[in-house]
Amino acid sequence: MLNLDINEKTLNRSVLRAREQNVIIPSFQQLRNPGSIPDDVNSKLNKTKLWDVDPINLFRVTWKNEPREHGGLFGKANYLEIPESLSGVEARIVVMTGKWFPTGSHKVGATFGCIIPGLVTGQFDPTIQKAVWPSTGNFCRGGAYISSLLGCESIAILPEEMTDERFAWLDAIAGEVIKTPGGESNIKEIYDKCKELEQTRDEVCIFNQFENFGNYLWHYAVTGPAFEEILNDLMKEKDSLAGLVTMSGSAGTAASGDYLKQKFPLSKIAVGEPVQCPTMMLNGFGEHLIEGIGDKHIPWIHNVRNTDMVIGIDDNACTNLIRLFNEPAGKEFLIKEGIPEQTVNQLDLAGLSGVGNILSAIKFCKYYELTKHDFVVTVLTDSMELYKSRLEEYNNLYGAYTRETAIADYNRYLLGAATDNMAELSYYDKKRVHNLKYFTWVEQQGKNAEELNDQWYDHNGYWGAIQGQIEDIDNLIREFNDKTGLTVE
Repeated sequence: MLNLDINEKTLNRSVLRAREQNVIIPSFQQLRNPGSIPDDVNSKLNKTKLWDVDPINLFRVTWKNEPREHGGLFGKANYLEIPESLSGVEARIVVMTGKWFPTGSHKVGATFGCIIPGLVTGQFDPTIQKAVWPSTGNFCRGGAYISSLLGCESIAILPEEMTDERFAWLDAIAGEVIKTPGGESNIKEIYDKCKELEQTRDEVCIFNQFENFGNYLWHYAVTGPAFEEILNDLMKEKDSLAGLVTMSGSAGTAASGDYLKQKFPLSKIAVGEPVQCPTMMLNGFGEHLIEGIGDKHIPWIHNVRNTDMVIGIDDNACTNLIRLFNEPAGKEFLIKEGIPEQTVNQLDLAGLSGVGNILSAIKFCKYYELTKHDFVVTVLTDSMELYKSRLEEYNNLYGAYTRETAIADYNRYLLGAATDNMAELSYYDKKRVHNLKYFTWVEQQGKNAEELNDQWYDHNGYWGAIQGQIEDIDNLIREFNDKTGLTVE
């Protein structure tokens, strides 16, 4: 559980800093239901760009922003539906889109969930501490952004092989950027750097998305209900939710599946991973190219016992499909093939991990032989806005993208998606995956083996207690805003 004990001395300094920076903290309830946001805040948002470093944009850490770069308020959650002509399956695949968050990724929500409980309890002091954001990309971008909104310094940690777009933006907004060896799979190197900082620098405060339950709670409280609202709008009498499908990453998004299972008890949670790094599937290891997916470990916040399936995705499928979805020859082919032009023009909403999520959903539909009455939901963490340099790189490596290549990619990776590298998890399969946490978190990171057992054996009690903290945090947020004197009705 998150520690919500109050440090009055630090809290007083945090309140003063918030007052100086004109920071009002939105509650989880407001991010879940932006219709409850006060008119004074909406008036300011109408004059503010989506990515502006302005504290008012804390209220835009929601799926329901109007899809606009400047101004705009809120509507229903942003999503698109993948048509059968593209997926090759009857089932309805609904995909929420992360592009319309500040920073262009829903990871900014996870960073909000991680830092705000520390701020409103006084456990994090923005006046003297630097917020450290270990990540494979979008989380540290979101963390640096939220830190700037809160008026505190930040340190971003990410692998050196990430895209140029990530580093260019971080150089402009983060106080310090630390590059660690390797790429997507090199999570331990990030943990090692965090440990080094804790041992050598007194002013750091680590916000680790893989272990911080604020990440879990934001998705449980905000992402899950957003899915529920979409489904309630779309589903008819005979329809049902088959499940949530999401690539592994920090396991934050999977928390929305915990919420959905409580509302749709027959639904499943499926978690994807690259076949080049089959951690859950084979207790394996390796290197891969699906940026945004960290692996070779099981996140502490992953509710493994509630996970029903593992789906392996070839990273070559993702890298080839972003070319199909974004190169002119690919888009022209798809339109001529009968995919609606509106859909084709929205495919740039999917970055590499988003394509992985779509492929995982297609494989899930084929495995369970889902019909037109079945819904599957997933997310697009970010968009191609953060991967344009990869398209240039692939053109230099493989040559210009052609119609012939588009035909091959469409038929091989979409219509030809097979049910290989998939595993339904039995009780002991789940326990095997869960036990992998021991080696990362107990042996390496100093977690308690007793708590690891509680996650498994006291399953509903352990995870239910964490979910129950949302209301407590919202109350602390309201009290914090009252103390700053900036609360608006």
